[in-house]
Amino acid sequence: MANKDDFKNIPSGFGWAQGKHCAQPHVNVPEGLYEEEHGRRGFFGKVSHLYHRHPPTGWLRIEGPHKPHAYQVTKLEGSQHGQAQFFLENSDVKIGIAKLKSVMAVFARNADGDEVRFIHEGSGTLETDYGDVTYRKGDYLVIPRGTTFRFVPTAAPSGDTHLVIESRGEIELPDRGMLGRHAQFDPMIMRIPTLPSAERKTGTNAQGEFELQIKREGEWTQIFYPFNPMNAAGWKGDLTPWALNVDDIRPIVSPRYHLPPSVHTTFVAQNYVICSFLPRPLESEPGAMKVPFYHRNIDFDEVLFYHAGNFFSREGIGAGAVTFHPQGIHHGPHPNAAKNAETKEHTEEIAVMIDTRNPLRPTKAAESVEFAEYAMSWKADQKR
Repeated sequence: MANKDDFKNIPSGFGWAQGKHCAQPHVNVPEGLYEEEHGRRGFFGKVSHLYHRHPPTGWLRIEGPHKPHAYQVTKLEGSQHGQAQFFLENSDVKIGIAKLKSVMAVFARNADGDEVRFIHEGSGTLETDYGDVTYRKGDYLVIPRGTTFRFVPTAAPSGDTHLVIESRGEIELPDRGMLGRHAQFDPMIMRIPTLPSAERKTGTNAQGEFELQIKREGEWTQIFYPFNPMNAAGWKGDLTPWALNVDDIRPIVSPRYHLPPSVHTTFVAQNYVICSFLPRPLESEPGAMKVPFYHRNIDFDEVLFYHAGNFFSREGIGAGAVTFHPQGIHHGPHPNAAKNAETKEHTEEIAVMIDTRNPLRPTKAAESVEFAEYAMSWKADQKR
């Protein structure tokens, strides 16, 4: 999905059908059947819809490691100096939690990848080579690889909690195609840093030195300066850190059709995408599906971080949790989701999704905060 050719959905020119099915997917599913979308390339490739007599998640048990997972990741403590403690990773991306209760004691520079930090809790100022940008809850902060930065959180008892996505490849915006470049948000609404008028003098250690830590291949090197390492008097170009709040993203919706999750893509990178699920009007035409359809994640692992609101499609999951659905095994709405959605007119949830082409590996940190029984959470009776 992260390669440009993957966004081209070229009809094959043929198709087949047997038995009971819908004329239009996700609309008027035959009574007593359960629709599943079996598609390639993350909803952009060849696709079929299967109409099951039983819910695909109605298993009795699962033996072996290949199963859905859920983690209460905000229980993780993060790493030193506001860096991430990773809970899922592959060669393209690492996903973790960072926490800060005070100003970073050092300056940081990540030579391993770009960072996207989603602010789950907290507010403050991100200082960078390019200047300062204020941040608040619900912000995405994009920090390009090699940028020097320091977080200065606003004093608060709870401090900052960041969802950190460390990317081997560059973070970019998706091509909006026929929707136009201003769909979802106008790029001009992205906030860039402002240079301070005078040279910064803050950030020294007990010896009066400025300590810069650089991460390369997961290892840290310390460099000490007699001056603040972020001392630019000016800059020009098109590479800079920037911020975007979820309140400024306007979801693409259809009152007659449940759109695939890929329509909510916010960022693209090498072999993965980041999507934002935000409050929006639900489908209003009678017979149109309101809850996510069953699918088996062909070609992509799916990670969902629950930030805020009422997650009506998935019971038993609250803010600060993550679900991880690997390629090849079904997932979909929880047993009461369709019933819960019948009278709803709007969603109230805010969530961040990361879909990866290459399989993710849970770390020891993930195992320490896992919901052990999550894979059996679809077990309840799923009759309509």
